[in-house]
Amino acid sequence: MQDMQMKDINNAKMHLTQHQKYPATKEEMVEACNKLSDFSEEDKKWFAEHLPERTYKSADEVMQALGWKKDDAKMPA
Repeated sequence: MQDMQMKDINNAKMHLTQHQKYPATKEEMVEACNKLSDFSEEDKKWFAEHLPERTYKSADEVMQALGWKKDDAKMPA
């Protein structure tokens, strides 16, 4: 069985590119994610379990670490 993917990738990408401050550690990003009301508990859990432990310098690094392509979702202009 293939591992489930985060359901609201579009919203996650928007948050990572527009709201997250970098550099940021996994711990900082998971803590911020857990405070957001617009993500399901399942998506928060998926993010915490799949984001590798390190410090990220950009949204692109986070998306690459999660195996997301930039064009997986349409980003707002």
